[in-house]
Amino acid sequence: MAGIFFMILTGASYGLLAAAGVFTVLVAVGLVPRFAGRTHTANKVLLYEEMVVFGTITGCIFSVFSRYCQIGEWWQQRFPEQLKIWLGTGVFIQILFGLFAGMFIGCLALAIAEMLDSIPIFARRISFRHGIGLAILSMAAGKLCGSLLYFWTELHRTVA
Repeated sequence: MAGIFFMILTGASYGLLAAAGVFTVLVAVGLVPRFAGRTHTANKVLLYEEMVVFGTITGCIFSVFSRYCQIGEWWQQRFPEQLKIWLGTGVFIQILFGLFAGMFIGCLALAIAEMLDSIPIFARRISFRHGIGLAILSMAAGKLCGSLLYFWTELHRTVA
């Protein structure tokens, strides 16, 4: 019994440590205040921060307890006649989630790069004066093409 308690305590501690690391990076980069500043909604910063915490906790629960979070399978067993409606809804939700997750990861990567001043330093070193917005847009388009290729060829299914 003491061994199980120790494993629960250790696992919870490591989970809290990993979550604290994620929140530290987000705070150090200043991503949430930057979003609030760009959208002119500074009075909602606390709500944004709470949504980041809620999203991280929800993601942790879904990844740790994925066996119990199969909502679609539960719905299919109870209401098989509505399967086509829910399949379409599920695809739409996945597309929406992928879009927002991709935007968040892209903004986070650019915020980290900006925090480290790597983009301006790189631009000065290669004497790149005009078109930096186009260069960043090209990087985003390349990332989008890579992601589409990854999922189109179903490479994600080859990972065990």
